[in-house]
Amino acid sequence: MLVPVLLFIVGLVLLIKGGDWFVDGATGLAHRFHIPEILIGATVVSIGTTLPEVMVSATSAVAGHGEIAYGNAIGSIICNTSLIAALTVAIRPAKINRKPLSLPVIFFYVAAIVYSIVAYTTGYFSRTVGIGLVGLFVLYMVISVVEALKNAKGTQEEEEEEAPKNSLGKEIVLLLIGAALIAVGARLLVDNGIIIAEQLGVPESVIALTFVALGTSLPELVTAVTSLLKGHGALSLGNIIGANLFNLVLVSGVSTVLSPFGIPQEKQAFGMNASLAIDIPVMFAVMSLLVIPSLIRGKLSRVQGIVLLAIYAGYCVFQFAL
Repeated sequence: MLVPVLLFIVGLVLLIKGGDWFVDGATGLAHRFHIPEILIGATVVSIGTTLPEVMVSATSAVAGHGEIAYGNAIGSIICNTSLIAALTVAIRPAKINRKPLSLPVIFFYVAAIVYSIVAYTTGYFSRTVGIGLVGLFVLYMVISVVEALKNAKGTQEEEEEEAPKNSLGKEIVLLLIGAALIAVGARLLVDNGIIIAEQLGVPESVIALTFVALGTSLPELVTAVTSLLKGHGALSLGNIIGANLFNLVLVSGVSTVLSPFGIPQEKQAFGMNASLAIDIPVMFAVMSLLVIPSLIRGKLSRVQGIVLLAIYAGYCVFQFAL
């Protein structure tokens, strides 16, 4: 029992320190190249915090359990939006820049619609679908880089900003080491948390609902909280939206290319597959509640965060009851 507890604590420390370094590196690069923080959050930071999901899903696919990626993708989006983003918004709502936010939002809805059409019509994610999802990821990254370069060029003639605190090399090192610490910390925290829970006699359903379900979203949570404490709310929001997009196009895409899978059939709700009846509609609902009012008003509201948290609580209760 002592070893799992110590490793659990080590994992927590690695997550916290990794999140701190990752945010420092990302915001340093954003300021150095005059890139909006929300764009950095939706690309570089999102890839880093999505690494645990990619590794877990890819490993599962290779082992012949590619269907795990389906629940991982949808569940992580709901958790990221209605728990992690909701906490950030409820604690410190902030103004947002609509323009850099629009790109990841548009790509998310395109990917979500494609994902949903496949789920509702065929119920099977073929290798072709996986290649298409990965293609969307590549297209998004290309457009993001082009937009970032255009933005950097457009700000060259503006008033000179404060000199960067760190060298370019140090910022890149902070980013890479931070991402690695986040990934390792999340794995230590989840694995040893499960061992501790089992030794304490906690039911498997509770373990799945807490350690496993939230485990792969811990990097997003740590990065969001760290960004919030450092006053980078835009980075946090961009990270959540980007991570949600990558859960569909990168996590699911890579897993499907490695091993095609069908929609899990274990649960039913309202006379149909529970995922089609509950999970996908809730995914669209929470994302729409987060981004649509924000794009219209140009700022986040504490009410949004509170409502999203209530939805997440209800969703968890419903899933537990099933």
